[in-house]
Amino acid sequence: MRSSLGKLVLGLLCLGLACAAPQLLAKKKDIPPAGANEQKRAVHALNRLAFGARPGDVQQVMAMGVDRWIDLQLHPEKIPDSAVEARLASFRTLRMSSREMVEEFPDGQMIKQVMDGKKPMPSDPARRAIFQVQIARLEQKQEEKRERNSDPAAQQIAAAPRREADPPPASESAKTMEELAAAAAADAAATGSADAGSMNAMSAGNNEAASEMNVTKPAPVDDAEARRMEERLYADLEVQKLPDLPPDQRYKKVLSMSADQQLSFADSLRGGKGQEFLDGLNPRQRETLLAMNNPQGVVVDELVQAKLLRAIYSDRQLQEVMTDFWFNHFNVFINKGADRVLLTNYEQGVIRPHALGKFEDLLLATAKSPAMLFYLDNWLSVGPNSMQALGIPARPPHYGPYGPRPFPRPNPKRKQNSGLNENYGRELMELHTLSVNGGYSQRDVTEVAKVFTGWTIDKPFEGGGFIFNPRMHEPGPKFVLGHRIKPKGEGEGREVLHMLATSPQTAHFISLKLAQRFVSDDPPPALVDRMAKTFLKKKGDIREVLASLFQSPEFWDESAYRAKVKTPLEFVASAVRATGANVDDAMPLARQIGNMGMPLYGAQPPTGYSMKAETWVSSSALLNRMNFALALTGGKVRGVKVDAEQMVGGPSASPDASQTLSVMEAKLLSDDISKQTHDSILAQVTAPAQTPAATADKNTPEAVDKMKPDKSPPLKPARPPDAGMIAGLLLGSPEFQRR
Repeated sequence: MRSSLGKLVLGLLCLGLACAAPQLLAKKKDIPPAGANEQKRAVHALNRLAFGARPGDVQQVMAMGVDRWIDLQLHPEKIPDSAVEARLASFRTLRMSSREMVEEFPDGQMIKQVMDGKKPMPSDPARRAIFQVQIARLEQKQEEKRERNSDPAAQQIAAAPRREADPPPASESAKTMEELAAAAAADAAATGSADAGSMNAMSAGNNEAASEMNVTKPAPVDDAEARRMEERLYADLEVQKLPDLPPDQRYKKVLSMSADQQLSFADSLRGGKGQEFLDGLNPRQRETLLAMNNPQGVVVDELVQAKLLRAIYSDRQLQEVMTDFWFNHFNVFINKGADRVLLTNYEQGVIRPHALGKFEDLLLATAKSPAMLFYLDNWLSVGPNSMQALGIPARPPHYGPYGPRPFPRPNPKRKQNSGLNENYGRELMELHTLSVNGGYSQRDVTEVAKVFTGWTIDKPFEGGGFIFNPRMHEPGPKFVLGHRIKPKGEGEGREVLHMLATSPQTAHFISLKLAQRFVSDDPPPALVDRMAKTFLKKKGDIREVLASLFQSPEFWDESAYRAKVKTPLEFVASAVRATGANVDDAMPLARQIGNMGMPLYGAQPPTGYSMKAETWVSSSALLNRMNFALALTGGKVRGVKVDAEQMVGGPSASPDASQTLSVMEAKLLSDDISKQTHDSILAQVTAPAQTPAATADKNTPEAVDKMKPDKSPPLKPARPPDAGMIAGLLLGSPEFQRR
């Protein structure tokens, strides 16, 4: 069984690798039967404008008309989306401001300030519990560090290399004996076979052993340490009782615990464990308990789950595709400091509302976003000749007897380094607008960086918003791309953004990237040129540019059909959609995407993730996809339920494997499958089950004995088709890997 599956996987991998080089893969262009053209158009539209088709989607799009469905997707405000909103209702952080998130889910800096008394401990019991646990954890780490630093012998032992043949240090030997005695006593107590006498005997034996080894017995543990150990043991016992309580009582019990007990509880939730503690709790209760383990992890998890659930369940599919596209274009890395709490509002308040609007509006919104300002460090950028760099005090003029006195001259000794940061200026032109070949110079980068000095954040670590600080702004005119930018503070940045948003180079670059997403990795230049003309004519209206793309013959050309390799996000979302799965917890799906090399919001460089096949096609990558597909349809992905049998008509469906495969091919791939893939999967699912004798050494006496005529094993009845395996193999096939 395992051997034949391995051969099939290798065969499918070879086919999948071919999709990285379409010119090497001779695609057979069959003449479609009558009526198939409209079905093929519906499949193509769902694969490109959506994250794949759900059961029944192809028929619904055909009934509506493909062109009408596309027009509706271009106007998402006309599409009700209550189903996905209901799934997101429990994620409170999606409706919070960044400031509220910082208050509810503090970072390490905020926790340290409360710990040091610089900020008051919250009075709200839920928020106080979160701070208490994090402070207790910090204190524990600090205590452990102090103990290590105050014990020279321990430092010497830790630093010295040790050979295996060396005897352990004396202190370590004594400690080991103490631990053995304690462990033996605990075991005896657990079985009820130890009494006070035996415990004393064990202790006496330990003393004798230490004496024989010429080891000094360690000093008894002080009362404070013993008390802490006793409290921790009691805390562990109290935590073990929690799942037996009703949800409300369980929650109140946790909030009433001591800090040590709460720390023990929080540790039990690490690594995604302890789900039984969370069952039945309302959203705030659940978030509070999870935040006791990792406060800002709650914000990140809810953002990640929301992205996946929208991709899978939203009826506004094009809006979700474009939100993903623009987020990748204006990429921000989630694990850079304050961006853990700034990113939710960046995607929801900046990217999604402008995903189908005017490009210039989107560009301005990203430029002023605290998430982008923090990610590319523009919030720290200071003009070399600004008031702040020159040390000019920020105070009103002093009034003397004859009127206001001028500011004192700046002190040359106080002049600081320029503090000019060019990150945003460079990425604005290279990645966001003109492209790397957009005709700008290093001087333009520096001048644009000066333009955006003063575009900063009001207390970013407290969730503050955009502000313009004139004291940080570089005075005087700037020269960008041959244009003189007059001094006008914040208005200089708006002028540069307008210049870049309306540039022909920007129109071409954005059109090229859209064509790469929706048509092919190397789109026809004529198509890109027409899209760029529309971009300029319609003043950067993204909806109009997309409409011209979707109406183009290049978009509907046979060569574009299933020609794009799916990214890990597209693959996982389309697989879940195709199977009609029910997702209760999207985090296991997110971890699968991360294992495939595309952690959501996890691209560190500003380039984001590649859309091209060469990035995602390799033997290991396709094997990971196959393993995920089989796990998904086999019910092995936690939090996701797939009914593979129901997909073929329930348990009473045809027992014929070939018939089951045909039904699955129609449901998952609309019958778009090669004969080679079909035959490979059919051979796998109809292969007889291997017995142990079949895999044993043929020369062993047992194998020889079983091969004798009178020892022949009885014929086994044919296995019923495994619907889950068939579905998984189809999802892992080269045809499903392409959209």
